[in-house]
Amino acid sequence: MKFNRFEDIIAWQEAKELTFNIYDAFRIIKDFSFRDQIQRASVSIMNNIAEGFERSGDKEFKKFLYIAKGSCGEVRSMLYLALELKYINQEKFDLIYNQSYKISRVISGLIKALK
Repeated sequence: MKFNRFEDIIAWQEAKELTFNIYDAFRIIKDFSFRDQIQRASVSIMNNIAEGFERSGDKEFKKFLYIAKGSCGEVRSMLYLALELKYINQEKFDLIYNQSYKISRVISGLIKALK
């Protein structure tokens, strides 16, 4: 598996879409600390994929992929709160949750390919 640019990595492309969906879903939420945290977590996914790719070597890339995968978990954890607090409805929850879970699986595949 060879990429020329981080923009070619499916996980990064999906993380960018996830980030747009999160910004859209939470743009009117007045709980600023919650909103900022879930937005930062989603941005962290795409940025860690990009930063890891730009580092030298597979070992560094893998380290940043693990961080991105952790941020996927953070997004999903916060989604449960968002649903319970009625910041989002079940449909939005399902959409964003499934996107995040898919990204996490793709990242796991990248990590395995780098071993």
